[in-house]
Amino acid sequence: MCEHLAGLEKELHELGIPEIYRGQVWTNNCREWVYFDCYLEFESLKKRFKFPEFIIHHLNNDAKSGLEEGFVCTLCHDAIMGIHQGVKNTNNKKIIA
Repeated sequence: MCEHLAGLEKELHELGIPEIYRGQVWTNNCREWVYFDCYLEFESLKKRFKFPEFIIHHLNNDAKSGLEEGFVCTLCHDAIMGIHQGVKNTNNKKIIA
């Protein structure tokens, strides 16, 4: 995981949030993407971690390829993904803000 997202990844592990997947997704333009079993509140986390402008909000609304939402480092091509905001929280997943 790149240095720009490493702090968020560390916090998610410390909170005991299960890691669902880690690896290269989609294309060679994606380096390491890590998926966590929680909701990520983009604006509050961006502000709290003081992410630079090249850390962007990623929202995939395509149910066929997999609903996801999180942070992408456009400089390093790494990402931290959580559950899509449109997916109902029926299992009381944590919301990280």
